[in-house]
Amino acid sequence: MKSETRRVEGTVIVQRRAVSAVLAAAALLLTAGCSSGDGDAPEKNGGARPTATAGSETSPSARATATPPAKGSVSVVRTVAEGLKTPWGLAPIPGGDLLVSSRDEATITRIDTKTGKKTELGQVPGVSPAGEGGLMGIALSSDFAADHMIYAYFTSASDNRVVRMLYDEKRPAGQQLGAPDTIFKGIPKGFIHNGGRIAFGPDRMLYAGTGESGDTGLSQDKKSLGGKILRMTPEGEPAPGNPFPDSPVYSYGHRNVQGLAWDREQRLFASEFGQDTWDELNAIKPGDNYGWPEAEGRTDDDAFHSPLAQWATDEASPSGLAHAEGSLWMAGLRGRTLWRVPLGGTEASADPQPFLKEEYGRLRTVVAAGGDRLWLVTSNTDGRGDPKAGDDRILELKVS
Repeated sequence: MKSETRRVEGTVIVQRRAVSAVLAAAALLLTAGCSSGDGDAPEKNGGARPTATAGSETSPSARATATPPAKGSVSVVRTVAEGLKTPWGLAPIPGGDLLVSSRDEATITRIDTKTGKKTELGQVPGVSPAGEGGLMGIALSSDFAADHMIYAYFTSASDNRVVRMLYDEKRPAGQQLGAPDTIFKGIPKGFIHNGGRIAFGPDRMLYAGTGESGDTGLSQDKKSLGGKILRMTPEGEPAPGNPFPDSPVYSYGHRNVQGLAWDREQRLFASEFGQDTWDELNAIKPGDNYGWPEAEGRTDDDAFHSPLAQWATDEASPSGLAHAEGSLWMAGLRGRTLWRVPLGGTEASADPQPFLKEEYGRLRTVVAAGGDRLWLVTSNTDGRGDPKAGDDRILELKVS
């Protein structure tokens, strides 16, 4: 069985708070404008090449958007920082610097993108690193300039959860994080498949990709938080407009979601690990069933939403996902490749194109840096890579 995502258990939402009518109305309007977040198994299917498959229908606004060229390019502009241990989440902050989380050390560090200087904000209490769990995704509040809140998804002794912390950069290094306020808990945890990616969407709601923690039955259970994409308010409430009443579940039937990204039309896409056959890149439609464990990869069963692109598991084992220059960019762990998938609406407009294969080892996180630039985080110190001098590092890329 592949390993780099696998199990989960629990279902408790805490500290639910009222959301203002203005925020709820804005969320509903924005939601209405959107479409209806590493295995080690041998390659199967005769070494099949990556296959782009049908996604959901393309909206009129999408058809008006220029389709990117079938072939693109990637150049490494520079190494921004190196010597990072088990980096996982990455969040650009106002002014141009970056925050990076360490899965195993449970720390958040600020990177000066001009000099590469590292300043530790502090260690997040309550994190219980083990296997694929630990301190994973981080995201800045949509009102970060005013409230200075950092959100984090981590594995505790009992579950996976989401917390938020006040960042005070005026305090001494190592003491800049306030006490974590748990806004959401009860996401199943396991030695594998903990999900972990979080991001605020264009609707200012918080999205989280979770894994089924190795218990495949959780993915099809809409009452479980495992194997899902969740959508919640900044306070941890089920977000207004969610497809299932009083539930944070946004989509289900996932195995282990570790990448979330939106295109210019505010449509959500997610990458996830397959088991033995196909890794997936999906266009996410609220309430849809993405098939696991009944379907892995493309399926003719209308009950399940097929991926827009799929890869043999040793070619990808996808983690982070970003959108830039009309394409999705997907980081591959086992595949040690950055994949470019040009979009035509919510479908792949051409075959996925590989870049940087084996050049920097395992690739964990990719984040849009504005225009034709991306930030890319390697993952060679996570216990499954082959660390070299300088690992792990953050790279700046120029893409087309």
